[in-house]
Amino acid sequence: MNMQIFIVAGLLVHCVFLISIFDIYFTSPLVHGMTPQHTPLPPPAQRLVLFVADGLRADSLYEVDDDGTSNAHYLRHIILSKGSWGVSHTRVPTESRPGHVALIAGFYEDVSAVARGWKENPVEFDSIFNESKYTWSWGSPDILPMFAKGATGDHVYTHCYKAESEDFAAEDATVLDTWVFDHVKEFFNSARNNETLHSKLHEPKIVFFLHLLGIDTNGHAHRPHSREYKNNIRKVDEGIKEIVSMIEDFYGNDGNTAFILTSDHGMTDWGTHGASHPSETLTPLVTWGAGIKYPQRVTSQQFEDDFLKDWKLETLKRQDVSQADIAPLMASLIGVPFPLNSVGVLPLEYLNNTARFKAESIFTNAAQILEQYKVKMAQKKKSTLPFLFSPFKPLSDSEQIDILRKARAFIQHGKYEEAVSLCIKLINLALEGLSYYHTYDRFFLGVSVAMGFVGWTFYVILIIIKAHTGLTRNITIYKAAGSFFQYTFLAVGVLIAIFLLIQSLPWTYYIYCLLPVLLWYAVLKEYPVIQEVITFLLKFQRTQFVGFLLVFTLGIEILVCSFFYRSALSFGLITFSAWPLVTKPWTQVKVTALSWILSCLLLAVFPLMPIVGRQPNISLVTAAGLLTLLMALSYLVACLWKSKQKYLHHMDLKIYLFQLLNLAVATYVVNSTHRSLRSKQGLPVINQIISWTTLVSSLIMPLLSPTFLFLRLLSILLSLMSTYLLLSTGYEALFPLALALLMFVWINVEQEAVQHYGFLHKPKLAALSFSHTTDITQFRQLHVDDIRRSFFFVFFMVTAFFGTGNIASVNSFDPTSVYCFLTVFSPFLMGGLLLWKQIAIPFVLVSCAFEAVQVTTQLSSKRLFLIVLVISDIMALHFFFLVKDYGSWLDIGTSISHYVLVMSFTIFLMLLSGLAQLLTTKRLGLWEGTKHHSL
Repeated sequence: MNMQIFIVAGLLVHCVFLISIFDIYFTSPLVHGMTPQHTPLPPPAQRLVLFVADGLRADSLYEVDDDGTSNAHYLRHIILSKGSWGVSHTRVPTESRPGHVALIAGFYEDVSAVARGWKENPVEFDSIFNESKYTWSWGSPDILPMFAKGATGDHVYTHCYKAESEDFAAEDATVLDTWVFDHVKEFFNSARNNETLHSKLHEPKIVFFLHLLGIDTNGHAHRPHSREYKNNIRKVDEGIKEIVSMIEDFYGNDGNTAFILTSDHGMTDWGTHGASHPSETLTPLVTWGAGIKYPQRVTSQQFEDDFLKDWKLETLKRQDVSQADIAPLMASLIGVPFPLNSVGVLPLEYLNNTARFKAESIFTNAAQILEQYKVKMAQKKKSTLPFLFSPFKPLSDSEQIDILRKARAFIQHGKYEEAVSLCIKLINLALEGLSYYHTYDRFFLGVSVAMGFVGWTFYVILIIIKAHTGLTRNITIYKAAGSFFQYTFLAVGVLIAIFLLIQSLPWTYYIYCLLPVLLWYAVLKEYPVIQEVITFLLKFQRTQFVGFLLVFTLGIEILVCSFFYRSALSFGLITFSAWPLVTKPWTQVKVTALSWILSCLLLAVFPLMPIVGRQPNISLVTAAGLLTLLMALSYLVACLWKSKQKYLHHMDLKIYLFQLLNLAVATYVVNSTHRSLRSKQGLPVINQIISWTTLVSSLIMPLLSPTFLFLRLLSILLSLMSTYLLLSTGYEALFPLALALLMFVWINVEQEAVQHYGFLHKPKLAALSFSHTTDITQFRQLHVDDIRRSFFFVFFMVTAFFGTGNIASVNSFDPTSVYCFLTVFSPFLMGGLLLWKQIAIPFVLVSCAFEAVQVTTQLSSKRLFLIVLVISDIMALHFFFLVKDYGSWLDIGTSISHYVLVMSFTIFLMLLSGLAQLLTTKRLGLWEGTKHHSL
């Protein structure tokens, strides 16, 4: 097969495998067509005020100083004398959008929906705001619009400040919250003289939503234990006190207003959120006003965390909830229908009402979730053949009717506790049933994708054997047998298509089910090759073959293990360092062997370090810049001294001097920027211009340098290192340098191995050029040692990713590292810069080194790339089987993230291979005399 066609086919196949995981695990849980459910009794409150302090940790609000002083005096007073309190447990990802969706709509948004849209609804869903008579909201333009769009009628009003106001370098981020408080005050003051607005404000079932972003902004910029973060909590506390007083005065203290304060997510000590650390998932919940219980005294209470003593609240009953439970609580307080897609369970302990009201409310809650269950079941039943449909047995139609009838009878006879118990049982069964039907096709799709995966891997192995080894020279192809396979698989494909068509399944199902048929046809039609391979393996020395398989399997398992434990990479690197000690040819190249051992051990230190972002240390960034400058200068001087300008001309030297100057400027810009931000003077414009210019030029400057092996690699390192320094905040700035050092040694190592293939002479590395590699691709076929080289490449790529972080650190958002480029909140731009730093730059360094290895070993890059593809696909298949649909949400989400990461890695490798070839082989001639002739 033509290599270009193969790459396109490979990209398409891997895109299908990647997208399949979204159909299997990331489909939206939402269903439509339910009947709204609401409690028939009058609600305790006419209006609700919801305060969401974005990024507020539970411990930051509840903790007190040694002398008993709290950061939030007013809210502390509420907890002690007026309301109920507890902890709201959020789910991963702990980000603003999914957090607010859980709070206001009552369901946990799937990751694909979060990825498709940030400010608006990628999928339509119901919410408390939509069910209210009127909702007025103030705050961030990143949050408010998504609840206004899609709301029925014109009754959800938003008042947002400009996006530019969300500046992490602002002198005082509390202005975001004071803006909200000031505009709410202006709103109520204007309502006194506006009859229309005044009339609306006195309607029942209305909501006021105050989104307070200052705490989150200060947490990112200064960390949660900073003076700025704590001062912002005090400002919010004072603002809430003023707003509550003003609203109660406006309504004449009628006692019909309910108040809720909570947060969408918390924040780590190092100023990030997005992952599963308790500081991110434990958020405060304080409620008071109409319909809310007063404080309840207790003698003792037990929780998994040990915060109660630190908070000095052990004598007041703490009532924890899941974040989605707050939506039905708000609906119950003001008497609106529960959000149609809510999966929250009404926390009855917060309600100060009659036993009958509580029983009726939880009955409504159960009926609302049961409505979703019925619609979900009907949809699945409609799209499944009758004889194949398997219903959720614990909640049959008769069981639903029986539970509802008994619960209603209990309520009518005043047996409210029994009614509540039955309703909780129905809710749990309905939630289980929703999960059952939501994952109904999961096994079927999983088997199809796995079959396709295995077929693709075998197909690539057959291509390698057929085109790049000498095993298939004497194979005879029989056309009759090929026709038999063709018609057989065609018939199987038609039958599968008819089966899917009858059930009216989505078009993506056709791809997942028919792709394995196509791939296995491509494999089995090469049965003569398979037969020849089996014959060869039978002749192979069994002990040697088993040993090779064991080593290969161990290597794969270390790679898989590294996704869970970064220290596995250190173990692998330490093992690699011992390679020269057990390989005979190394005894005569002691300098190279020693360099290999030391560079492996140096790189092994990084996976043992804490993940990036926890302890900023600009001094280490400066040290990394100066060390890179020193090493690069030393190498250039050595090149000039030894080669006598044979490979490095005057014009080339100017390019390197410019890159060295750029590196020095980048080092200065990092220090200057962080010094300016610490003094609250903002991001200097000149620093921002230099940073963006350095980023844009980082992939262009190497194309101006000579294409000789180490000279081009040095130019790539200098360009990428300048950008990396601008995005660094601590020890991770040293990582590309350590990685590049090992890559340089690896190239030398592989060049030493060239002599084992029987070449008459071993070319000098200084004489090798990236631009003259096409003629050496015919020198030799694949060797067993090439599997080891390909494994090294995959291992180094995984090390490049996990060397300074993990899945959580990529998911967590720390804007500190992008302050040289921008300080105004922009999630996708900031996320793109983070990915460029943590993934793209290390990957490019390793990929370019691998291109050099292919030159030194005189082997076609296509052949080595195919082996790499097999190794990465085996890893991806491994993670496909490790994907979980049980356990905690974190376990499920992490396992899926691993699969998506490896699949993206496989696709990325195909694209990265082209980028690496461009960076290493091409040269822009901007002046005469830049062309060199290879030796």
